[in-house]
Amino acid sequence: MKPEIDYIEKLAQIIEDKGLTEISIEDGEQAITVRKEIIVSAAAPVASAPVVQASAPAPVAQSSTAEASAPAKKGTPITSPMVGTFYKSPSPDAAPFVNAGSSVKQGDVVCIIEAMKMMNEIKSEISGKITEICVEDGQPVEFGQVLMYVE
Repeated sequence: MKPEIDYIEKLAQIIEDKGLTEISIEDGEQAITVRKEIIVSAAAPVASAPVVQASAPAPVAQSSTAEASAPAKKGTPITSPMVGTFYKSPSPDAAPFVNAGSSVKQGDVVCIIEAMKMMNEIKSEISGKITEICVEDGQPVEFGQVLMYVE
């Protein structure tokens, strides 16, 4: 059963009104997550846009607010789009997605943030080299916290 558009729009409005980053609702076998997604690019400031996630993110509406993020000396920051737990690999015994010095292409998965028992892949919005990973594996992260830098 597909969620009704009005219901999704109400959830997106709640996120905006309350300043939240994510809402997840589960009812039996059905689940819906609406969250603000942070898009990081080398030339543009960080932008927020509510998205709906069933099995893959899909844009709902464009947010009118944007957060400015100045590139640091270490490169362009990749920030956490949500509050959760940082994981550098897909499982405890697997190799990390990236290490300091690794080359990444736009769209490459660089880490996972677990939020509300959902594993969210964080992808690089730019190509380059990872200059620093700022978070330890299993460490809690905040919305907007710098996870790593890409140069």
